[in-house]
Amino acid sequence: MLPAAEPIEEVNDVDPQALPARLLGSSRPVILRGLVAHWPMVQVARRSTEEAIAYLKGFERPGAPPVVATVGPPDIRGRFFYDADLQGFNFRQEKVPLGVALDTLRKYLPDPAPPAIYVASTTLDTWLPGFREHNDLWLGEREALASIWIGNRTRIAAHQDVPDNLACVVAGRRRVTLFPPDQLANLYVGPLDFTPAGQPISLVDFAAPDPERHPRFAEAWKHARVAELAPGDAVLIPSMWWHHMEGLEPFNVLVNYWWRQSPAWMDTPMNALMLALMTVRDLPPEQRAIWRDVFDHYVFLPGEATAGHMPEAARRVLGPMDENRARELRARLLKRLNR
Repeated sequence: MLPAAEPIEEVNDVDPQALPARLLGSSRPVILRGLVAHWPMVQVARRSTEEAIAYLKGFERPGAPPVVATVGPPDIRGRFFYDADLQGFNFRQEKVPLGVALDTLRKYLPDPAPPAIYVASTTLDTWLPGFREHNDLWLGEREALASIWIGNRTRIAAHQDVPDNLACVVAGRRRVTLFPPDQLANLYVGPLDFTPAGQPISLVDFAAPDPERHPRFAEAWKHARVAELAPGDAVLIPSMWWHHMEGLEPFNVLVNYWWRQSPAWMDTPMNALMLALMTVRDLPPEQRAIWRDVFDHYVFLPGEATAGHMPEAARRVLGPMDENRARELRARLLKRLNR
C-alpha cells in the first residue's frame, strides 16, 4: 500500500477568458478548480450521463471518419498495457463511428465489470465541429491542438508528452498522478520504439506496485503529486512531466489543449534521442565522453566559445535557427540517413 502522496498545487478564481501567461508557461503543475464549470458540456454532464452522451452525439458530422476505439477485456481492469512478455498488448483497436463508441459506453454503464473502452486524443474540430463554439478556452496566441478523450474506468500508464498540456475534465472524475521529469530512472520505463500509444510508459502498476520488481518506485512516489478532478476542473501539466491518468466513473470525458513553447518548425527532441541511440550510445567509453563534451559545446551549453570567433553570416547552423535553416538541415540529414 502506497502512502498518501502530496497534493498538486491549486489555483482558484482564474478567469477562463484571460488565463495569465505566467500560469500557462509554468514549469510546475497546477490544478485549476472550476476552470470550465461554465461550459454547457460540464453542466449537462453534471445532470446525467445520458444527457452528456446525447449532447456529444448532437455534434457528430455526417460522413465523418471513424474514431479509433481502444478496447480491452474486463480482466485488465481498465489498464491498457503490454502482454506478459512485452511483445504485444492486452488490448485491441477498432475503427468505429464516434456515435457507435458512445452507444457502446452507454450500453455498459450498469455493468460492474465492463470491457475497458477508450477513445483517445480525438481532434475536436474534426469529429465534433461546433463543440468549441460554447466549450472552449482562449489561450492567447498559442496554436493549441484541442482534443477529446472519452472512456469508462480506464488507467493510462505514466508517460511524458513534449507539449504543455491543459487537461479539462468535462464528465465523470479523474485521478491525476504526476512526477517531475527527473524521476525517469525510478519509474521503470518500457521500450522507446514499441509503445501502447506512441509514448514510452512506466511499467509500474500504480494500483499494485511490486516493491521487489520495482524497488526504486518508492523513491519516485516520494515526489508524486496527486489530485482528483471533478467536472469543470482542469490541470496544467508542463512539458515532460510524467502523468498517470485514471478514469473513476463508468463514463469520463476530458478535453485537453496541447501547445509547445517553441516554433512549429522545430522537430521533436525524441528524434534526436533515437539518433543518439543509433550513433552514440554504443561507442567505446572514451569516445562517448568526447561526444558528451561535443554536445555540451554545441547543444546544452553553447556560449561565446561555440561560434563567437566567426562572422555571423558564416555561422550557419551554429547561428540562430529559423524555419528555412531547419528545412535545409532536415534535408541534409535525410540525405545522409538514406545514403
